Amino acid sequence: MMNWVFSILLVFGFSTVASANCTVQVDLTETVGPVTLDNLHRVKKRAAEKGCSSIFLRINTPGGSLQTTRLIVEEILNSPIPYLCLVTPSGGHAGSAGAIILQACHVAGAMQATNLGAATPIAGSGQEMPEDLRKKMVNDTRSWMEGITKLRGRNVQFGRDIIVDAKAVSAEEAYDLKAIDFLAKRESDFLEFSKGREVKLSESTVTTVAVGPIQVFEPDLRSKALELVTDPQVAYLIFMGSLGLLYFEVTHPGTILPGVLGAMGLVVGLVSLHKLDVWWGGLLLILLGLGFMIAEAFLPSFGVLGIGGIASFFLGSLFLFDKAETGVELPLMLILVVTGMLSAVTLGLGYLAYKTFGVKTLGDEKELIGKTAVVASVNGSGTVGQVEVYGERWKFKGGPKVALGDEVRITAIKGLTLSIESIQKES
Repeated sequence: MMNWVFSILLVFGFSTVASANCTVQVDLTETVGPVTLDNLHRVKKRAAEKGCSSIFLRINTPGGSLQTTRLIVEEILNSPIPYLCLVTPSGGHAGSAGAIILQACHVAGAMQATNLGAATPIAGSGQEMPEDLRKKMVNDTRSWMEGITKLRGRNVQFGRDIIVDAKAVSAEEAYDLKAIDFLAKRESDFLEFSKGREVKLSESTVTTVAVGPIQVFEPDLRSKALELVTDPQVAYLIFMGSLGLLYFEVTHPGTILPGVLGAMGLVVGLVSLHKLDVWWGGLLLILLGLGFMIAEAFLPSFGVLGIGGIASFFLGSLFLFDKAETGVELPLMLILVVTGMLSAVTLGLGYLAYKTFGVKTLGDEKELIGKTAVVASVNGSGTVGQVEVYGERWKFKGGPKVALGDEVRITAIKGLTLSIESIQKES
């Protein structure tokens, strides 16, 4: 009988060791935003693929988006494996959103000479909020934070103070207040402390923390591109700037470049502001890029549409597949090859079209003077737009006020811009 018991315990012991074959390490050093959440999704996928038993989150951040922070906390609270979170290195800090994330972790620690706290919500652009709105946000965040600290068995008053009073404390004080579980001299000390601790994964699930060999998660080009545009203030500027560029294109038709940049920026801005999932943004950027490249063959943009299309296609390809969500990841080399092939075709056709256009304009410039053209597009003033002649579109500026569809006579050519006059219709 004892042999059977021993065998069962031995098998159980081997199973426990097997489940502890690794710990995934990820750094939170950037401003907390969509890229942070995206990285944690991918880390969770990596841990599942490798059979890792825990996630080691190294925190050194000034804070970031409250909306993203809520999603990250939700991710941690519902994680099937423990998060071991440490404010590191010495001299670093877990400010604002970082302090909230730290409290959500199953095991929380900080290196000596670090600090944490100051998590009072503020407006994304930094300006002062109306008192009623500020009170609402602070109270909502405070009650949420109280729930997190109660769940983790940490100092509820500390959680309340960092939200309401923007309290910030040193790692030593946080340990004395029982706001963190361990004060570390070395990262290895924290990991050793975490081993064997019992933590709650859910109301009905308690597990023992296992720490295995460290597997470092390195952000790829996709993550770095997202990080570049997802700072809250940068995201706001991209979004508003894109709207301004699109408005300029609408009021000044034919300029093309503002429209291309505005359309791309609008998609990126929506992704940055959490209004569009990353992979949906990638799909829209790819479709936008293909549309620009096709339009290059029909509009005299002199390469602007083609180059914009190539950039949009490349960026969209980076965003399209999230391995954490779909299990599929496009190799960077494949993206570069496909983008390069499309670039060669688009720019080649554009060059041929430009070369043909250039021969005609240089040799037959005088031939166009006196010819009849039809107004193909015009702005609100009726004095700037495009006319169609010989199956080509030319830009015109100045002269009489005209409307769409009017017949005009070409009177002069300066560079690539025409001067026109109205054709008097016989009554």
